[in-house]
Amino acid sequence: MPAKPVLVWFRNDLRLCDHRALSAALGTGAPVLPVFIHDPDAAGVWRPGAASRWWLHGSLTALHRSLEDLGAQLVLRRGRTADILAALADETGAGGVYFSRAYEPWAKALEDTVQARLAASGLEVKRFAGALLREPEDVRTKAGDPFKVYTPFWRSLIALGPPARPLPPPRAVPMPDRKVASDRLADWKLRPTKPDWAAGLRAAWQPGEEGAQARLEGFLVSGLAGYAQRRNFPADEGTSRLSPHLHFGEISPHVCWHRASEAARAKPGSDQGLETFVKELVWREFAYHLLVHWPTLPDVPFKSAFARFPWDEGAECLAAWQRGRTGYPIVDAGMRELWHTGYMHNRVRMIVASFLTKHLLIPWQAGEAWFWDALVDADLASNAASWQWVAGSGADAAPYFRIFNPVTQGETFDAEAAYVRRWVPEIARLPDAVIHAPWMAPAAVLARAGVRLGETYPRPVVDHAAARQRALAGYASIRAAGA
Repeated sequence: MPAKPVLVWFRNDLRLCDHRALSAALGTGAPVLPVFIHDPDAAGVWRPGAASRWWLHGSLTALHRSLEDLGAQLVLRRGRTADILAALADETGAGGVYFSRAYEPWAKALEDTVQARLAASGLEVKRFAGALLREPEDVRTKAGDPFKVYTPFWRSLIALGPPARPLPPPRAVPMPDRKVASDRLADWKLRPTKPDWAAGLRAAWQPGEEGAQARLEGFLVSGLAGYAQRRNFPADEGTSRLSPHLHFGEISPHVCWHRASEAARAKPGSDQGLETFVKELVWREFAYHLLVHWPTLPDVPFKSAFARFPWDEGAECLAAWQRGRTGYPIVDAGMRELWHTGYMHNRVRMIVASFLTKHLLIPWQAGEAWFWDALVDADLASNAASWQWVAGSGADAAPYFRIFNPVTQGETFDAEAAYVRRWVPEIARLPDAVIHAPWMAPAAVLARAGVRLGETYPRPVVDHAAARQRALAGYASIRAAGA
């Protein structure tokens, strides 16, 4: 009697290489039906933002083509996940559903619903790891508790040894005899055509597994050796830019770890770059570790005293920050890069986040929400952990008194202003000496550069010194209350 088909439910694991659920399904010898279900309502307020939907369309297109090359079909359905999986099992006579684990609180609840619904129907339901180097429950303190500080988490994870080697991609995917009806991806309207706001995204990115592998290999050739130093300079192509590919699971962290280790062994002088790169992979792990053990991380201050922080709830300057019109060039450059490409350099992310929370006293949740909609690598764990880190309310947070001076940050990390000139062209003709603080330039210098403050480029929305003192007073108020 022929083996019953296995449904492989794809989620944020849109790849064929190192896909444990897919490999296990193929290992049964049964026909395999790859399925992706668009169920945005399951995520509640954390449904995918605009940039993520754009990326998802491209990633699904790439996965569809890869499966077609193997003689397989990617079935697309939209609706309630448990209902659709149950219906597909009935249609195909499937005996099991295999899928990769996700870590967001809503995703865990969805997995529990799927497990209960399908197991009650007699289906074999199997969940596999693969999105992380180590599962969040596997890294513990000596007392058996979850970590709250990155450095000991890093040491503990490294002490476990290298992660498992990646699994190879399949050479074929045997399908059920009968073709299964599928939605048309275009009908989901993940990429709006009017207005077509995504030209910058198309120019900057290639969603899909092939794009992910090309991005990794390019970084290993030209970026790994100098990564520890170059990653801090936004005008330099010194970062890996793998974050959206990792978020959508187009490449696994196991592949990144092992390929980077191999590349470093083959290229003397890469050891420091390798360690820094691996630490960034482990920071991502730490963010998921926090999210799994403290599922309110995206919404509630990790340090409870910050619930009493005197934020400016009016948020009058939020729109200026979102549009890159704060009058601080390095901040504005970052926000415009984000809007144009769906991405922002990591150093600049820290600068703009510090500016929002500490100069403008706008709650970190407002910045988190904007990033969620605008970033192609919008990742609930990393987004929440990073915003809380900068705001000072998170685990292993930045010291409350660390308030980035945006002028000094620009002068230090964009000394020749190449980054600012690219994204804030209206001040590009200003000399290096004043471009990071145009309001300090003499009138004659402004005139020669064609800059009219308050007209062609805004004056600063706040004074740095005054804003710093206001922020310190706010932090002091909660410390006095026992923070």
